[in-house]
Amino acid sequence: MDGLHLLPDKQLIESALAVVRWQRGDREAFAEIVRLWEQPLLFYLRRLAANEADAWELLQETWLKMVRSLAKLRDPATLPAYLYATARNTALSRMRSRSWESEQYPEQLADDGAADELGALEDAEQVHHALDKLPLAQREALTLFFLQDLSLEEMATLLDVPVGTVKSRLHYAKLAMRKIITQQMSGESHAR
Repeated sequence: MDGLHLLPDKQLIESALAVVRWQRGDREAFAEIVRLWEQPLLFYLRRLAANEADAWELLQETWLKMVRSLAKLRDPATLPAYLYATARNTALSRMRSRSWESEQYPEQLADDGAADELGALEDAEQVHHALDKLPLAQREALTLFFLQDLSLEEMATLLDVPVGTVKSRLHYAKLAMRKIITQQMSGESHAR
């Protein structure tokens, strides 16, 4: 299933129309794009940035890049993927410019019997806390797949990695999430 089609049809149509209006010189159309996409992009960038202030700054840089490049977008229907790619590249560029050390991801982790789905995790606060503890590539994969509803193929294109790598990151991220949450829960029960 194509993850972008999980977005409301109305939002996809409004986005495409706003791009066409912008490309035809309607400068108010960009405000419509911002209205439609600011919250989803901020949520995505918050998972990549060190804190909320950095996420807002990255979002502003993303919008600046979009203003400069939106006229070149050939297919207005591809706006969502273009936005996420621009946001991601902005975040990665910032990380590199700050000389942040890239994280290493083990090829294999021991499977401690964790289920392959996160559906059993009911406490949203625990999930978000655990998500923040994951390495960037795993955090990004989970965010794009579960919270932004992108398909594996869309994620592979956006992240510029093979679909198998996306699957691997998702698998190991789910295992790591399960382990973090289990540790949190056992820590809470010992504290009582």
